[in-house]
Amino acid sequence: MIFQLFRGDVFVLNTILVAVDDSLTAKFVIKALGQLQLQPTTNVIFCHVIPTVESDFDLVADRPRPSADEFPYGNLEKQLRVYQDQLDCETEIEIVAGDPAAEIIRLANIYKTDLIIIGNRGLTGVKRILEGSVSSQVVSEANCSVLVVKEI
Repeated sequence: MIFQLFRGDVFVLNTILVAVDDSLTAKFVIKALGQLQLQPTTNVIFCHVIPTVESDFDLVADRPRPSADEFPYGNLEKQLRVYQDQLDCETEIEIVAGDPAAEIIRLANIYKTDLIIIGNRGLTGVKRILEGSVSSQVVSEANCSVLVVKEI
């Protein structure tokens, strides 16, 4: 499959999922996206996952985005739109609720992405054990390449 992504000497990315949260790491994720040579036909999906603590039995297979009344993250959606406006290619926004790693992987599978770009908050010790590493789980379970961006 990877050979289908090459045209000449160029690695062609048709669809990229960019996972951002409201941390400072998002700035570095967007900077990494800006370093890629995107084609006008590339589709970039900016996604944000609102973490939930629901059990797997309570989750619906394909969740629509929360309505404006249920969605207190209006500033986040505005920021995602700013990111969209910075690109000269096709873009979409996905704001979903659930387990962050599972939702990122689910969206990547739905969109059949060539690349996921995600940040790494650099959690260590007990905090990493308690909260887990979303980026590590995405790297191990994704069906495509994953670019993990660290704060520099």
